[in-house]
Amino acid sequence: MKVRPEIIISTVDSERLEKLLDSLPNNEFIGKVELESELARAKIVKPKDVPPTVVTMNSTVRFKVASSNDEFELRLVYPKDSDLSGKTLSILAPIGSALLGLSQGDEIEWPKPGGGVLRVQIHEVAYQPERSGDFHL
Repeated sequence: MKVRPEIIISTVDSERLEKLLDSLPNNEFIGKVELESELARAKIVKPKDVPPTVVTMNSTVRFKVASSNDEFELRLVYPKDSDLSGKTLSILAPIGSALLGLSQGDEIEWPKPGGGVLRVQIHEVAYQPERSGDFHL
């Protein structure tokens, strides 16, 4: 696997995600170890210090998955906010975990359930709560 790009996560997102992960049984979430690893290596900053092009929780992100060549625009959400609209992506989905903390232009390879990897590239952070002054979404 390639070296993963630097990721930046706000203190608010970090705390909420730690609580979420602690609440899950070990076998309920296949990507738990990967997400914990990402949180451990992340640069944690105050919400007001998150650069405007970084994917945070509740950001709307335009990205491409190399294997499908399809482009998506989805909002990265906590599981409780996920819905069937086709416009949200849970942080517990493999691609959701991969997006967190990346910046526009970044690309990452992320393990997918059952083997292999997904290669995801961030095209645009169309909306970011921190950029809009919404520090507690």
